[in-house]
Amino acid sequence: MLNALEVFTTVVVGLMVGVEFSVAFVINRILDALPEDSGQLGRSHGGRMLGAVMPVWYIGSLVLVAAWAAAGWHRPGTGLVVTAGALLILSVVMSVLLLVPINDRGKTWTPENRPADWKEQTKRWERYHYVRVAVIIAAFALLAAALA
Repeated sequence: MLNALEVFTTVVVGLMVGVEFSVAFVINRILDALPEDSGQLGRSHGGRMLGAVMPVWYIGSLVLVAAWAAAGWHRPGTGLVVTAGALLILSVVMSVLLLVPINDRGKTWTPENRPADWKEQTKRWERYHYVRVAVIIAAFALLAAALA
């Protein structure tokens, strides 16, 4: 049963990493290339859509990692799992303190009501997001190593 939990947790975290990596390096580049206000409207819609899903995914991933660490406490690799959990906690804290406030504003923006500095706020969100992606990639790599 523990093996199933380990694999399931690694897959869930890996999929989360894939989505966040795609946002950072694919979706945002596509949105940036769209004409006129289309990119900003796409970001607002994405903020609403992913803003509803990702908190559950982040917290769910953290719960799964905690369960893995607790259930496998006596097994080799638990230190890697605990460290991965700490990185996921860091990613949640970063999200709540740095990314969510910008996202909460951005998901309401339209061409008519967006602030004058909307592009700067978007770029700030992207910088924070790159760091968060690096953190969750590291967590995923640790989980994969713990499987070995």
